[in-house]
Amino acid sequence: MAWCEANGVDYLFGLSRNERLVAKLEADLARVEEESLRSGKPARHFRDFMWTTLKSWSCRRRVVGKAEWTQGEANPRFVVTSLGRDECGARYLYEKLYCARGDMENRIKECQMDLFADRTSSATMRANQLRLWFASMAYVLVCALRRIGLAHTKFAKASCGTIRLKLLKIGAWVRISARRITIAMSSACPDQQEFASAHALFTQAAR
Repeated sequence: MAWCEANGVDYLFGLSRNERLVAKLEADLARVEEESLRSGKPARHFRDFMWTTLKSWSCRRRVVGKAEWTQGEANPRFVVTSLGRDECGARYLYEKLYCARGDMENRIKECQMDLFADRTSSATMRANQLRLWFASMAYVLVCALRRIGLAHTKFAKASCGTIRLKLLKIGAWVRISARRITIAMSSACPDQQEFASAHALFTQAAR
């Protein structure tokens, strides 16, 4: 953090909680507990304050604390940032900026787990690089399928793995002639309407 401040680099980091930090949220945790018990749903509140450690920090810094009550227990979390209050409010800072990191990690997991982007088992670096390149292209194509072809279906927010298993990894009878390629799916396929809808939207977009 000191290096970032000295070099004009803004930062937003998670901050490990301790007893002193949790004590700053004591009133907020009591408030969200009451709200959660009354509504039967999770509740959260944010507190914005300046903070410094007893020894390790060189100056006071802005900390945002999330007081949350969920699943019958307290879930306090903290972040530290160089961004000022006039630049970014506490809730937006945590929910839109900091939590975007978790969504980015989900995208990385999609590549690794759903499209096998971590398969680098070839003997040469060049071959492994080609594997990763193809996996990246596959991810771009599946994302385009989700964004364009499945926008108004139940797969609009599905993971790459779900799309691969439900729409791509299915049995079909493929006929290739001089004029066309015909794909005949089983009438019992549960997702044939979504498949047909995606095909129609892609055909329309290509014109």
